[in-house]
Amino acid sequence: MLRSGAKVLSPREQLRKMTTERIYRVLFLCTGNSARSILAESLLNHWGHGRFRASSAGSFPKGQVHPMAVELLKRTNLPTDSLRSKSWDEFAAPGAPSIDFIFTVCDNAAGEVCPVWPGKPMTAHWGIADPAAVEGTDAEKALAFRKALEELETRIKLLTSLPIDSLDRKTLQARFREIGKIGTATQSA
Repeated sequence: MLRSGAKVLSPREQLRKMTTERIYRVLFLCTGNSARSILAESLLNHWGHGRFRASSAGSFPKGQVHPMAVELLKRTNLPTDSLRSKSWDEFAAPGAPSIDFIFTVCDNAAGEVCPVWPGKPMTAHWGIADPAAVEGTDAEKALAFRKALEELETRIKLLTSLPIDSLDRKTLQARFREIGKIGTATQSA
C-alpha cells in the first residue's frame, strides 16, 4: 500500500534511476602495475564518487607499489589502503567481475596481446610517461610522479564528467580516445 504523498515512478523514471545508480568497473593497465596504473586507480576511486570502481593490474607486475607513488598519494590525501601490484590475470579469470572500461596507461601494455576480458569492455590508450623510469635526483623523480598524477587527474576528471548513460558506444569510445590525448608529454608542440 502506498503512503499518501509517496511519489510513484513511471517505468521510464525507474529505468533512469537504475541507470544513474550504476557503478562502472574500470581497469587501468600498465606493464609493472607499480606507478601509473596505481595512481589512476586511486584517482578514479576518489574522483568517481562511488559511480566508478577502479582497479589496476599489470602484464608483468613488479609485485610492489612504487614507494614514491604511495608517498605522493598520501601527501595529496588520496586513498592508498587497498593498492597492490597484481597481474591482469586476476581480472580475466573465470568468475572475475565484468569490466566496463579498460585504459592502458603505458605504451608497452597498449601493444601487448591482452587476455579476453569478461563483459567485452571498451578500451582506450591513455599513455603517460613512466615516472618510475626517471633517473636523477629525488626531486626530479618526485616531479615526474607529480606530473603523471596531474595528467591522470585531468583525464579522470574528464571521464567522470562524461554523460556515459546518454552516449552511444561509438561516441563514448571516441570520447575515451580524445581524453587519452589530453596533456600527454609525447604530444608534439
